[in-house]
Amino acid sequence: MVITYYGNTYCKLTLGDLTIATNPPSKALKPSRFGADIAFITTNLPEANDPETVTLGDKVPFVIDSPGSYEIKELFVSGAASTVTLDKKDYINTVYGFELDGIKVAFLGYCYDDKAFSPEAKEIASQADMIFVSVGDDPSAAYKTATSFDPNVIIPMNYDADSLKRFLKEGGQDLSVQAGKNEIQDKLTLKRRDLDGKEGHIMVLAAQ
Repeated sequence: MVITYYGNTYCKLTLGDLTIATNPPSKALKPSRFGADIAFITTNLPEANDPETVTLGDKVPFVIDSPGSYEIKELFVSGAASTVTLDKKDYINTVYGFELDGIKVAFLGYCYDDKAFSPEAKEIASQADMIFVSVGDDPSAAYKTATSFDPNVIIPMNYDADSLKRFLKEGGQDLSVQAGKNEIQDKLTLKRRDLDGKEGHIMVLAAQ
């Protein structure tokens, strides 16, 4: 599995010929564009809900934008509702879970407070080997929520330099290559064996 991060909560996951996009932003925001087979949309926000961004050539994504169970291209997906408050406005936020190349993935969207998770969303997250979490403006809550589900690996999204530093500090990690703890990577290539022995390890991707 190859993971590329484009900022906010916009990511690309590829395995062979399969390409998955998460929360593609409006074309008006001029994001990086690529063709996807599947597009997950967690939240009805301009920066997260435009599948046209990941429509390219003969790649027209199957859009999953609500809770439920789905099967597309031999990928089984579960989605469960949660809620999130952004700029004092409440939104429905769907948490998605799926397994890719033997790695169970939970994509939390913008939700970083475990109190806002439905029981079904918590069940999806608790089964994950790898969790994508929005750091947002509360790195402590985001870290607490992600680690509460005991994943092997945590991938932070929607961060700036300060919030990322605080998030890593919560996990006792830093960006010092010399310390051997973490470094920002342009892309992340993972196989299931790469997760073995890791507990709540934070892997940071630079926005491309």
